[in-house]
Amino acid sequence: MVELSKKILINVSFDRNLFHKELTKAVKWINESGELQSFREWCMIEFGHVYPSILNKVFAK
Repeated sequence: MVELSKKILINVSFDRNLFHKELTKAVKWINESGELQSFREWCMIEFGHVYPSILNKVFAK
């Protein structure tokens, strides 16, 4: 599920609203804390420079 979520986020990263929607869904799907932490780190590396506010908002929940 994590790998699928990564592919989806890469494909929708051109659109801010779609990225936010898909990231929110991905975080709900990935509910194991170890996987969620590594997924969060990957997101920060890949998209932290583009969508820092969205990442902080979604992962703060």
